[in-house]
Amino acid sequence: MAVAFRTTRLNLTSDFFALTSPTVLLITPPLTQLNTPYPATAYIKGFLGGRGYAVTQADLGLELVLKLFSKAGLTRVFAEIETGSFKLSDNVRRMLRLKNSYLSTVEPVVRFLQNKDSTLAPRICHSRYLPEASRFDNVADLETAFGTMGLTDQARHLATLYLEDLGDLLKETVGPQFGFSRYAEKLGMSATTFDELHAALQTQPNLLDELLLELLDDLVARVQPDVVGFTVPFPGNLYGALRLAGRIKQTSPATYTIMGGGYPNTELRNIKEPRFFDYIDFLTLDDGEGPWLRLLEAISGQEERHAEQSAVAPKHDVLFTAQFQRTFLRNAAGEVEYINHPQPDIPHPEVGTPDYSDLPLSEYLSVIEVLNPMHRLWSDGRWNKLTVAHGCYWKRCSFCDVTLDYIGRYETAPSALLADRIEQIVAQTGQTGFHFVDEAAPPLALRDLAIELLKRRTGITWWGNIRFEKTFSPDLCRLLAASGCIAVSGGLEVASDRLLALMEKGVTIAQVARVTDGFTQAGVMVHAYLMYGFPTQTTQETVDSLEIVRQLFETGIIQSGYWHRFSMTAHSPVGKNPAKYQVAAVGPEPGPFAWNDLWHDDPTGTDHGQFGPGLAKALYNYLHGVALHEPLGSWFDFRVPKTTVSRNVVAQALQEPTKPDFAKQNLRLFWLGNAPELRLETGKKSGRALLTFYEQAEDFELKVPAALGSWLNDLLIRLSTDYDTKILLKDAARDFPAGQPFERFLESEAWLTLREKGLLLL
Repeated sequence: MAVAFRTTRLNLTSDFFALTSPTVLLITPPLTQLNTPYPATAYIKGFLGGRGYAVTQADLGLELVLKLFSKAGLTRVFAEIETGSFKLSDNVRRMLRLKNSYLSTVEPVVRFLQNKDSTLAPRICHSRYLPEASRFDNVADLETAFGTMGLTDQARHLATLYLEDLGDLLKETVGPQFGFSRYAEKLGMSATTFDELHAALQTQPNLLDELLLELLDDLVARVQPDVVGFTVPFPGNLYGALRLAGRIKQTSPATYTIMGGGYPNTELRNIKEPRFFDYIDFLTLDDGEGPWLRLLEAISGQEERHAEQSAVAPKHDVLFTAQFQRTFLRNAAGEVEYINHPQPDIPHPEVGTPDYSDLPLSEYLSVIEVLNPMHRLWSDGRWNKLTVAHGCYWKRCSFCDVTLDYIGRYETAPSALLADRIEQIVAQTGQTGFHFVDEAAPPLALRDLAIELLKRRTGITWWGNIRFEKTFSPDLCRLLAASGCIAVSGGLEVASDRLLALMEKGVTIAQVARVTDGFTQAGVMVHAYLMYGFPTQTTQETVDSLEIVRQLFETGIIQSGYWHRFSMTAHSPVGKNPAKYQVAAVGPEPGPFAWNDLWHDDPTGTDHGQFGPGLAKALYNYLHGVALHEPLGSWFDFRVPKTTVSRNVVAQALQEPTKPDFAKQNLRLFWLGNAPELRLETGKKSGRALLTFYEQAEDFELKVPAALGSWLNDLLIRLSTDYDTKILLKDAARDFPAGQPFERFLESEAWLTLREKGLLLL
């Protein structure tokens, strides 16, 4: 059914500026994550709220799922299936016969996954409580893999399978575009033209669309916004955003719509499609704070300007060109135009603290979808999202979109400011878990933040993405762990030193091994992003890369990983200059809508596609400590060459000697423990000192000469009470008591014991 839309003007009339202090509604459209809110709206709300704007935010992905997976929602689903003409599989027919069981269990299961009714776990695990469809076919094997996990975790995984069964029911019938972390994703992927997406938006809404629009209508009636913003981080958010924006154009034609996010930033940078602006008035690129501020400054109105202009011209003829920043719109001629006045970006320290108010934090679902421990962090538990630094400090990797602002412009914020923001978020949300969402969190910024967190005794739990670079020394890994770090992920990519150099990753296999070992020894889980199919990669290099991954798991220095195939993008160095990497771009031709993912031929490489299933199968087994000594060729259904990599490459890298402490005179001393108690012994043992340390898990003692004991006691008291003064190793050496060379003391049992117990050199 065709819908008529209002046209947006470039030469904005004074009617546009008649509003004062516009009310803003920010929406995350379906679907991203079920366990935690995507942070974009919280960032913009925090920034705009700090400047006095009235902002409301909503996660309509979560609200759609909660409305759908309720007794009332499923009743509507089953009714539409029963009255429709769907072609049903045996699996769906079975689920229809179990309709009453699903209707009676869906709300208790959702409450359980919201951590509101943990007592349901025994029934889920030990009785026939849940109706089971095809997702439960391999549940016996899964329960074996979950053998060391607790009852609640097993129940959460079974409850997740139950929801996925219902998701399959929807996809086969009333909601073919549904996915728990995406919505009509196919329509937004590699969509060089707008035709297919526009046609889908012009059709009558299906049941899931109707539920979504009902939620929107209630929200708009309550908020009555002047401006509605949509964040579209992924292709699976685009259809939902445009369907919602179209409804706003129908019901509230005076309301302006704005879109931004990761998808526009990568896919829509050259948009020329005017029909897109039937739905969205303003499309912004890169960081949203600056463009939003310029737009709202315009919308907030120039009342004096309007009064002056209206004195010489009718209201509808008064024109004004706003100082927009990084903004697409459709002009009076019906053409797409990009406006980017040279306004300064909002510096990273000034973007404000994410504001999670309005979001129903207790309503998110903690699910366990797969047995990969890092993927579990993504889907289980509610994590506050925060950025340590804007952009990437390395920004050289040839496969990455380093030419875009969100990666290429690197800015940091002071550690004290970051700690302030963390404390504000904890006070607001009541949650102490944080996911640092940096492209690659800089090691020195993490060091300073960790020290600030320890100084304030801010007891948070956090994880994030890093580069496996040598700055992450074992001591720094221990410091990060002490500040609350539980996991890191980083790109090993193709485990080949030749290809790592070609992609300008800035790491080597040996270096990755040492860094991952440092984190593992500190008790931090390590996830490796793995790549295959990089330009010029040979079959031999693919097999050798798998052998390195096998050794990393065999030595226990990574605990999680994921293979993805290389994709050439328009904004990466490879995409910008494919000839340099000996590949040829073969399409698609740029169209009027999206353009980012590029097709390419790799004439000097191998048939990369054939390796995907075998690499995934091998990794799944390695994750569980299984088949680590099976021949590499057994994972593939075709012949592959034997590896040329020595079977102890990783082990040898871990045995390489490190610099002695005496060579680290310019490093900072940091003590993770408490101040000791000093007792000078008398009698036959006079001249000796006893230092007693009372720590979290165990107490320990050091017996040293009296002069040395007093020196150590003073040093450790200063280190444990004064975090602001940096004491370098050479500073401590200047006060070292006479009697033995300082270098010899750094090799003594007392010093080595302190190093083991938490005396760090950073």
